[in-house]
Amino acid sequence: MAQTGRWPYTATRPFNLRHASLQRRIPGSDPARRHDMTPMDTKNTEPALGDGRLTALPSALKWILLLLLSLLVAGALEYVRFPAALLLGPMIAAIVFATNGARLALPRPPYIAAQALVGCMIAESLNGDILRRFLEDWPLFIGATLSVIALSSLLGYIMAKRQVLPGTTAVWGSSAGAASAMVLMAEAYGADTRLVAFMQYLRVVCVASAAAAMAAFVFNIAGAEPPPLVFFPDIDWQALALTLAVTAASTAAGHYLKIPAGTMLVPMLVMAVLNSFGLVKIELPLWLLAVAYAMVGWRIGLAFSRRLLLHAAKAAPQVALSILILISFGGCLAFLLWYLLGVDPLTAYLATSPGGLDSVAIIAATTHVDLPFVLALQTARFLMILALGPSISKFIANRIKI
Repeated sequence: MAQTGRWPYTATRPFNLRHASLQRRIPGSDPARRHDMTPMDTKNTEPALGDGRLTALPSALKWILLLLLSLLVAGALEYVRFPAALLLGPMIAAIVFATNGARLALPRPPYIAAQALVGCMIAESLNGDILRRFLEDWPLFIGATLSVIALSSLLGYIMAKRQVLPGTTAVWGSSAGAASAMVLMAEAYGADTRLVAFMQYLRVVCVASAAAAMAAFVFNIAGAEPPPLVFFPDIDWQALALTLAVTAASTAAGHYLKIPAGTMLVPMLVMAVLNSFGLVKIELPLWLLAVAYAMVGWRIGLAFSRRLLLHAAKAAPQVALSILILISFGGCLAFLLWYLLGVDPLTAYLATSPGGLDSVAIIAATTHVDLPFVLALQTARFLMILALGPSISKFIANRIKI
């Protein structure tokens, strides 16, 4: 097998929607088999490495233990206010199980349902107030957003070109926002979801930590403490039933229309339109979203292997450097907004922070900043990344000499 740099590969077929021929072979991820797999096949594709500690346990017991460990890790992360704790906890637990011989695989139907619920969660945040604020200063929002997307795409191209990560995986992993959506969409376009998740959630943690530190120490603003989670709030059962019914129908449409990532994007678009016109009230209790996050986390984590973890660790310094560059660039944009347009400095910094929308929104909501401005710019970047991500990935993939 011919090798180029650190990532051996085999060119197997022409470029198509899945970008399969541009995926360099890494342990546990064989592009030559992707057309025979369901997306992100969680079966171990690398040579047998021997049984692990969990191999001999009954399957039912392994699922119970995985659930308990997921609850423990997610609870610990949430206790220290770690970003994306409800997703990262199950993912970390699944990685522990996968690298210790658990040999579990999440069935596809629960994963599709989880994708659809994530799409609905995104749709809930797309409201008319944000659109009105965007229209007031749309050239500014588009310019700032495109500059961040251009830089993140350039960083992804450099990492792919230098073979830090395989093929378009580096491009999807470097996108400055929409972490959960990027992980799900990257899978539909043939990137290695596990490495994309590693890059995206490392960025989320770094960006959220930097934003909180800037608010607390640089601008001397306290009180950026997120509100406690309410897992079992009062529920409008009629709205919940309608939400689930519309979600199920739009998910089926996305699946049968063969739209890439359609089981997330179609429910997101349908629910956003219906919610904006007041036709549907999106009702998603936290316990339901927690289940969806767990399904996504398990799907990603159970596909890991010890060799893949080693590759991720080797790539971590370069990935961290790219994240630092993105955060610094966001700071430069914030300075320009303050210096040229007189935008409040903390408002400008939170608005240009490259990702971590949920965490940034919490910090902005608990400080004296222009919240609509922050959310409008963050949401504009989020939506433009969703819209441009596939095209950028294809554009860069065509220019990577493999």
